[in-house]
Amino acid sequence: DHNPPHFHAEHQGQDALVDFDGRILEGEIDSSTARKLIRQWARLRRSDLETNWNRAKQLKALLQIPPLE
Repeated sequence: DHNPPHFHAEHQGQDALVDFDGRILEGEIDSSTARKLIRQWARLRRSDLETNWNRAKQLKALLQIPPLE
């Protein structure tokens, strides 16, 4: 994939590219609650996100990252 490191988030048909600090880089998610939960999850799972980013660069399968509980 391309830099900067990011993941894709979707909420009610809206899509965004999000950095590992939970900031939206591209796209849009209107719900402030959804944005808050995405930020919380990204910060909590940053290590997992970085691991998957490195795996993707090596063309390895991604590991599943648990949702917020």
